[in-house]
Parts: sequence; C-alpha cells; structure tokens
Amino acid sequence: MSVPLTKGGNVALGRQAPGLTAVTVGLGWQANTGYDLDASALLCDASGKVLSDEYFVFFNNLNSPDGSVRHSGGGGPMGADDQQIHVDLDRVPAKVTKIVFLVSLYEGAARGQSFGQVHRAHIRVLDRHGGAELARYDLAAGGLSDETALVFGELYRHGTEWKFRAVGQGYAAGLAGIAADYGVDVLREPEPGPDPVTPPPASTTAYLPPPAAAAPP
Repeated sequence: MSVPLTKGGNVALGRQAPGLTAVTVGLGWQANTGYDLDASALLCDASGKVLSDEYFVFFNNLNSPDGSVRHSGGGGPMGADDQQIHVDLDRVPAKVTKIVFLVSLYEGAARGQSFGQVHRAHIRVLDRHGGAELARYDLAAGGLSDETALVFGELYRHGTEWKFRAVGQGYAAGLAGIAADYGVDVLREPEPGPDPVTPPPASTTAYLPPPAAAAPP
C-alpha cells in the first residue's frame, strides 16, 4: 500500500517492498498552455554536491554515466505522470548518497511564470517490477508563489537501505538557483532586457552626375 507523505516526511522503501532493486519516480503537474516544465535528477555525494555535471540527468542528458539513472524524456504524459525517471538502485555508485528530484519552469522568470500557477503537482515512487506505488507526496495547493524551480523529493541511503523524503523546497532563482546549491555548472536563465536598438535606415538620397556640356553647333 502506498504511503502518503507530507513535507519533510520519509519512508523506508525496502519495508514497503522487500528485495526492492529498481524504482520509477513519477512527477506530475497541471499547468496552463505555454508552461514548459522539465523534471531532472541530481546524483549527490556525502557533501551534498553533484558528483559532476554528467551526473545531472535532464532533457539534454538523459542518462547518468553509469546508467543507473535514466530520464524517460518529455514526449508526453505517462499514465498518471507527466515525466518519469528510472533508478536501478543496485547500480547507483556507492559514493552517491542521495538522488534529488526537481522540476523547473523553462525561462520561467523571462516569461513571468511561476509555480504559483502550477496545480496538482506530485511526486511518487513506484516499484519498477510490478508497478506498485510505494510512496506519494502531493504538494500543497496555494503553498507556492514566485518559485520557478522546485525540489520535489529525494531518494537517500540510510545504512544499507534506501529511503524517500518529501522535500518541497522552492527556488525563485529557477534552475540556476538549484544548480548553485548543488554545485552544477549551468548557464543562468536569460532575464528580460531592453529592446535592441534598431539602426536608422540608410539614406535614400539619389546622387545624379553633373549635366554634360552642350555640343557645339
């Protein structure tokens, strides 16, 4: 049976599914047309920082170098989720102590968009072998305002087992703000600036040759 979580709550996944070796993390939301949301995962070490930029799994890097974490891509809704990330727990490198799952609004600041207009956001953990839902966190409606990126939850090691924690931490600085916290080297989202200056049109004055001298009679 799935365990419903509130912000900060956690659950031992092995107790929900003894012998668990692989999970699917499903993330979903409801947003207006024109909102472009992207799910990502960060594989972090004991310092809380991502191992390297290659361990930032997102739409432009769908697999971690070891293949333990795989993004399904953003081709469209998958059942009850908008995007899914698959994790082979047995293949996650020993130096990875947690895997952070986040969702960001593409160019949210430039477009004047935020999670205050995103509804029914959720993260859930499924047993990949059988599809049973093990845990679920539904983010509280109305609890967000100008955030343009949000950490939904994280898988983390606790001794020899894996646990899942509901996080729900927002960042007004978008994906760049999360990247700074976790040590990922990414470019900041473009900010709206003044309109480019249009150069004046080239002169259209016609220059005519001088009149020819009159021919002798």
